[in-house]
Amino acid sequence: QVQLVESGGGLVQAGGSLRLSCAASGRTLSSYAMGWFRQAPGREREFVAAITWSGSNTYYADSVKGRFTISRDNAKNTVYLQMNSLKPEDTAVYYCAEAFAGVVVTSWHEYDYWGQGTQVTVSS
Repeated sequence: QVQLVESGGGLVQAGGSLRLSCAASGRTLSSYAMGWFRQAPGREREFVAAITWSGSNTYYADSVKGRFTISRDNAKNTVYLQMNSLKPEDTAVYYCAEAFAGVVVTSWHEYDYWGQGTQVTVSS
């Protein structure tokens, strides 16, 4: 079983940047795709970005494309989400998750392990 712990959230002004990290323990992440999701108050959890097990392919929600970058360091068992040009509508709790398989998937139903989340608040 794997444990995922997110960090790096916080309060930032619109236009600013944050880098989220997702550290895994318990076993290696290197065989599985990883994803980032977010959930704002009163809204459903939504897909943000995903990366294949090797890091060779990534996929982004249209709302973050060109602003966010997902990456991974399998040697450190860590996944990252670099968020630039942040907007107030990016405010949410951000979760990292491990997929059932190594390919990119965008539905939360296809992820089986989740972190506890980290709050990102973007002020206008």
